[in-house]
Amino acid sequence: MKRIAAVALIHLVLFSVLATGAFAQDYPTRPIRILSPYAPGGISDIAARIVAGKLTEAWGQQVIVENRPGGNGFIAVADAARAAPDGYTLVMATAGDVTINPSLFKNVPYDVDRDLAPVSAVSDAPLVLAANGATPYKTLAEVIAAAKAQPGINMGTPGYGSINHLVLESLSLNTGTTFTHVPYKGGAPAVQALVAGDIPLAIIASSTAAPHVSSGKIRILGITTGERSPLNPEWPPLAQEGAGDINVSNWTALLGPKAIPQPIIQKLSAKVVEILNMRDVKERFAAGGVSTIPSTPGELAARIKRELATYRGVIEKANVHVD
Repeated sequence: MKRIAAVALIHLVLFSVLATGAFAQDYPTRPIRILSPYAPGGISDIAARIVAGKLTEAWGQQVIVENRPGGNGFIAVADAARAAPDGYTLVMATAGDVTINPSLFKNVPYDVDRDLAPVSAVSDAPLVLAANGATPYKTLAEVIAAAKAQPGINMGTPGYGSINHLVLESLSLNTGTTFTHVPYKGGAPAVQALVAGDIPLAIIASSTAAPHVSSGKIRILGITTGERSPLNPEWPPLAQEGAGDINVSNWTALLGPKAIPQPIIQKLSAKVVEILNMRDVKERFAAGGVSTIPSTPGELAARIKRELATYRGVIEKANVHVD
């Protein structure tokens, strides 16, 4: 009897595996939703729409982007985490949604490791340390020297608790300097303030800074990635200019509910990687100052884990908190 039960269990497992594989082979058979945690026009929305359009072309099933802004990205990410794990509800999350929010906020309605399944990293938007063109700052070394001589120089960012803010805190911790953080309500207001000379320095997205560089209104002192960006190789990495181990960017990634069968995850990931390697897709992202960064699910999971630890350390050391 035990032998019969064991054989029956093996057959059941094999049937389940074969059924899941067949289901994945047919997937998708109906429209897919990609949730965006932010309003139309933002980095998550743009990435979602480019990928959705190409998936629709490839699979002949409509892939719809649904914007669900609000709650610091919590609404869309939590909705995706709670969705049926069948591959028909995904989310285009940002780095902040999955690597900062879990450490910055006390009550986060999802656990990244427990509730979400990585599919692929999608886009990468490096940040830059920028100075108003009328200031004397030409290099990071000059900024550090000035901050040590006169602590409290104003430094703008798109908001409290943003990746930009944590880069500022990392810069201060790594160089023994103190800046006065001036948070704005988004990247555009921060750039406008820098261009107008309301603040001498800011940590902003390279894509929003670039249009003002040629006019001389903004001067780029360094980039937050560990290597030079293919978008502009002239910008030196801050880490190589004396800023310590800063190597971050504002990236987007496609994720779904944790229990999506692996064959579906693999099929999704392979197709997204294929799309992100297309020349026209690379050009569309590059036009907005963004690179494509296709990855395997495992590579994305490792990046999330690594950056979770990095930001948690900065948040604790700098005593960054929200009420």
